[in-house]
Amino acid sequence: MIDTQRLRLEPARAGRTRVVAIDGRSGSGKTSLAARLRAELGAPVVTLEDLYGGWDGLERGVDMLVSEVLEPLSAGRPARVPRYNWVTAAWEAPLVLAPPEILIVEGVGAGARRAAAYASLLIWVEEAASVRKKRALDRDGETFAPYWDMWAAQEDAMLARERTWERADLVIDCSSLTR
Repeated sequence: MIDTQRLRLEPARAGRTRVVAIDGRSGSGKTSLAARLRAELGAPVVTLEDLYGGWDGLERGVDMLVSEVLEPLSAGRPARVPRYNWVTAAWEAPLVLAPPEILIVEGVGAGARRAAAYASLLIWVEEAASVRKKRALDRDGETFAPYWDMWAAQEDAMLARERTWERADLVIDCSSLTR
């Protein structure tokens, strides 16, 4: 699926950290792919779901990814990864992350240009819209259902501007992956 040996040869663009950015629409399989890569690479994962700060926070989450995670790592400093608690709708203490050799960043917006500038490898994950919605609603239950259309509109706006799939180093059709 992903040539991890090739990844280790890619230049680090966030200080000494090679960032693998996994982007795609909600329910496309980004989290599953990140988990597989974490197991294979032994690399930490930053999920943008921890950075959005609520249902209207897609753009803010990408901004926080850059300012709180990628910029500090680029400067050789530990990142302070924000963590939003969706149940309490409150921010928790950030997770301190020392600069790793490889960092996996997954979530909608991980490949936005302002974040992708730090990525050694940009992966776009594809899946049919009907499968994505079912998967997301099965995973998050009724919590996500009332916000699906609002979130999808944010995705539409960002992706129309970013066109991430066109800049991706690798496009993965998750319908072909075994779950």
